[in-house]
Amino acid sequence: MTAIKEETSPTTKLSAREKAAVTDETARAIIAAEVNSREEKTERLRLLRLQREAAEIPAAPAKRKASSKKDH
Repeated sequence: MTAIKEETSPTTKLSAREKAAVTDETARAIIAAEVNSREEKTERLRLLRLQREAAEIPAAPAKRKASSKKDH
């Protein structure tokens, strides 16, 4: 068990500035991954929508009744 503790414990303590830098870097990486994931999803959904719209058969416009004027 002491071997595990020795491997996981840092040999030197990080300063407050170093801890903040690590936290900042980690947060920025997480945010970038979320942005990338959202953009990929948006692109995928946009392509699916365009494919669905292209596959739809355009509905024929309703025919108008010819207005017949009777001469009386």
